[in-house]
Amino acid sequence: MGRLIKNHWARLIILTAGAYQIAASLEGFFWPKMFFDFLTYNLDGAVKPIPILQTVNLLFGGMALGLEWPLRFVAGSKMHESIELRLFLLPLWALTSVLMYQSTNAGLYYLVGLVVYFWAYNDGEVICEEPWTLPKRRKVVELEQQMTMKI
Repeated sequence: MGRLIKNHWARLIILTAGAYQIAASLEGFFWPKMFFDFLTYNLDGAVKPIPILQTVNLLFGGMALGLEWPLRFVAGSKMHESIELRLFLLPLWALTSVLMYQSTNAGLYYLVGLVVYFWAYNDGEVICEEPWTLPKRRKVVELEQQMTMKI
């Protein structure tokens, strides 16, 4: 049995959160509701006359899906391989999700994914150029470099 690859696990969590956020934002277009309306109605302007928060959630959910299940032009780029970028974007995506009533679960999923990505970052994991592959072991990479130097 192998080791747990935490960035793959976090990627699956964020994919789930992104899909949930898109579905929740589409539902929010029909039934707009802020999560914190039991405390104050001052935030209702973000969802009711013009669906600003729903649109932002739809865009952020699409960005999450596009980054985690990378599109062809994103796969292999520095943006795709950066755990630091994910650690920067995930709190923003979680905050916008938590503000809308329908997408609070997606916000919680984003926070769990953030913790797992942070764990992966602390363990020194890297995200490979080709999605869903395993990083090459150091010895294998060194042998390949030695073989190319001999040729």
